[in-house]
Order: sequence, then structure tokens, then C-alpha cells
Amino acid sequence: MGGWRWAARAIVVAALISGSPVHAADRVDIALVLAADVSRSITNDEFQLQRQGYAAAIANPDVVKAIQAGTNRAIALTFVEWAGGDEQQVVVDWRIIRDLASAKDFAETMLAAPRAFFGRTGIGAALDFSVKRLKESGVKAERQIIDVSGDGTNNAGPPLADSRAAALAAGVVINGLAIINTGGESLYGGGFSGHTQPTGGLPNWYRDNVTGGPGSFLLVVNDFEDFGDAMTKKLLNEIAGTKPANGLALR
Repeated sequence: MGGWRWAARAIVVAALISGSPVHAADRVDIALVLAADVSRSITNDEFQLQRQGYAAAIANPDVVKAIQAGTNRAIALTFVEWAGGDEQQVVVDWRIIRDLASAKDFAETMLAAPRAFFGRTGIGAALDFSVKRLKESGVKAERQIIDVSGDGTNNAGPPLADSRAAALAAGVVINGLAIINTGGESLYGGGFSGHTQPTGGLPNWYRDNVTGGPGSFLLVVNDFEDFGDAMTKKLLNEIAGTKPANGLALR
């Protein structure tokens, strides 16, 4: 891509993430990083379904009601996209979500941003980046959560086990959303079945290697078409501080 295009893209992203209305005095029930996989095993159509699913979940009235039922009646939220070991980007910086208007504003800002990356899958690097974002949130949160969605195993960046251990040691809870991607094709035409369908299945791999911390849980989405429903359910459980009643899978 030409230099002018990268410069234009940087200007757009900078405008989208600037001016975050978060202050050090803010007290919230949760500081939540939504960390979304945009690696090359996710096609552009799948990316659009994923991005739209995130937006629909954040602006869902039931999610807003759950936020308003909390002690502080607010959460701090940021949206990050990641791919390879050195590919992490803040798409929407920290915002306080306390009502439907602030939720819709967050969702609309996210939908307006371009896709960040098309690289490999560096989950460990995404966790490291997300922990740093939590440290820089500027809020006082009862709980700190990283919500990782992805359709494949770690294949780039630092060792996932080390990054996961560091996050858990910092008191961060890691929840997961494992996306079952049976297409086996990437944006570049290569096969990815071994990456997206590891031995034992992606849900078990995510449970064993990604999620962790008190009350952590994993949801499984069987198709990108179901992403919005899965994300809504996930946010409701995270805000309420409970595990899904049905265990690992979206039903």
C-alpha cells in the first residue's frame, strides 16, 4: 500500500480513538478490553460479521441495563484488533459506558474504523498489549477483564503461556470466544485447517491455553453469522460476573 494511503488511514484511526472521556476519578464495575482477532484466516465477509456483531452487542439494551444494575452503574471499555506478533491497534480508546447513548456512540465509532490488520495470529502479544491498555485505563475498576475472540491457535509473537501467566499474575481475568471456522481458506488463498481446527478442537485449545482467572469462561460460536448473539451473551455474563449457564457453548 502506498505511503499516502497509510498516512490517510493513520489520520482516520487517530481521529477515531482521540478524545476518550475517561478520567482518573472514574469508578467503574469493570475495565474491559475487547480484543478481536483480525488475522488472515478471517475473510473480509467474516470480518464484517464480526465487527457488526461486536457493535450490536455493545449497543444492546439488555447489555446497557446490566451495566446500569452494577454498583457503579458504569464500565470502562476499549476495543482492540490484533493479528501477528507486532500487530495490535486500539480501534476505540477507553470510554465510559453508562447508558444507551454512550454505548451507541462507542459502537458507531468502532463501525466507522477500517480493518486494522491481515497478519498471522499472535494471541500472546495481544494479551501483553491488552494488559498494558488496562494499566493505562485511568479508571478505578472492581474487575479487570480481557475478552479475546479468535478462530485459531497462536502462531506468532511471544510464547502464549508466558503472556497468559503474566496477565493472570496481574489479577486480570481472561475470557474467550472461540469461533469455529471450517472454511480452511485465508484472504491469500492458503489452507488453514490445522490452525483453525487443532487436535481436540479449538474450544478445548482455548480453554487450556487462553482463558483463565477467577470466574473465567469460554463461549463457542459455530458460525460468524452467530457472532452478535454470542457476544451479547458474553457481555451479559461478564458484566454480571457469572459463568454462562450452559458451560462452553452457545446454544
